[in-house]
Amino acid sequence: MKLQLVRAWPALIALATLYICLAFAAPAFYAPDNLRDIALANVADLLVATGMTMVIVVGQIDISVGALFAVCGLICGTLAKLEEPRLLLPLAAAAAGTVLGAMNGALVSFVRVPSIVVTLATMVTWREALRWITNGAWIEGLPRTFQWFGLGQRSGEALIIVSALVLFAALWWASRNLSAVRAIYATGSDAEAARLAGIPTKLIVFWVFAVMGTLTGIAAMLNAVRFSDVPANSGINLELKAIAAVVVGGTPITGGRGDLVGTLIGVILMGSIGPALVYLGVSPHWEKAAQGAIILSAVLLDAIRRWRDRRVIFARSL
Repeated sequence: MKLQLVRAWPALIALATLYICLAFAAPAFYAPDNLRDIALANVADLLVATGMTMVIVVGQIDISVGALFAVCGLICGTLAKLEEPRLLLPLAAAAAGTVLGAMNGALVSFVRVPSIVVTLATMVTWREALRWITNGAWIEGLPRTFQWFGLGQRSGEALIIVSALVLFAALWWASRNLSAVRAIYATGSDAEAARLAGIPTKLIVFWVFAVMGTLTGIAAMLNAVRFSDVPANSGINLELKAIAAVVVGGTPITGGRGDLVGTLIGVILMGSIGPALVYLGVSPHWEKAAQGAIILSAVLLDAIRRWRDRRVIFARSL
């Protein structure tokens, strides 16, 4: 685990540099309201990126999470409009996400279809299905008890942030202490060796996609209750944000390694760039360019690490 955390150091250094510069150049960035807004805006990204970390570690990819996010959000809005109990919303969102994620997992692990093909197909399917069902219309006229869980804005904001952090902390603890999670790393490092060691690699891949769906459903619910209406096209580019945060946080796209603390750092870094540019007086159009430069740097650093590791292995074999 310590070796995996070392891979997050570049992102941590970049984040520290950014926040130190802001302390001198734009101290207003540290206003409590702004920091709270940044945290709220990245709650969904954090949960989805947490699931994406496990998917990438196991050697797969999921680009359907944005569409799945929209489906689960609309399910929450529909149930709220039907005046179903509030406690049903997180359960329904998690269940819907789990089922859709499990569908991806079944096709990848048991039917042996490449994950990029499966999730591309389901992404298009869910998006087009939503467009056909809703005609692009938002779910409006929701009861007051839906927004902020009926607790008021301040209390609702606190509940959303705390819920996400508690869930993240639980998953981080599991990644450090549960053998089932260690099996994910083993499967991602060498699936055949893991299978020969008695690890059910197909089930591991299946459940990783199911958990990815569960986290996406919960993220959609926590995001939906921030607003009075639920859009039909939410979650656009969410998959790119999640993958970028995971890669920037030190998890190689080839799988087998990674740490959730690095993913947290990646989410904070990528989510802080836009607001930081605004407070620094730089055009927000540079946000994507800055994010792209950070992602490219992370990929190059990983390539250098792998080249260096191969050289060490080769030298030892002589």
